[in-house]
Amino acid sequence: MIIFQSVIGNTRAFVQKSGLESLEITPENYVEIKVDQNFILVAPTYDHETTYILDEFMKYQDNYKHCQGVFGGGNRNFMDLFCYTAKNISKYFDVPLLHLFEFQGSQYDVDQLIKEHQDKCQN
Repeated sequence: MIIFQSVIGNTRAFVQKSGLESLEITPENYVEIKVDQNFILVAPTYDHETTYILDEFMKYQDNYKHCQGVFGGGNRNFMDLFCYTAKNISKYFDVPLLHLFEFQGSQYDVDQLIKEHQDKCQN
């Protein structure tokens, strides 16, 4: 499964292009979801006040234990801050940072998501 947050739609569009089973984390559902299967988290880059729900979701009933890695979306114009949300989640929860992509991702980026999902979530 792919679990993601999307604020303006870029991350949602990226995940939808993969055709993989997915679940969107929102301000309305982030503390109601208990995950019992392996997943890859896809995180957009925004300030912590916007993306804190990803941290809270990961902490909720130890969901982080099923996270096989993080993909990060962002804008390269932000230089050192490119994909910092995914980098922070990777470090804090000690899960692999698998791939970084810009905006809605290219076909190569989508292919990487599919490959990582096959390798890490379909066992």
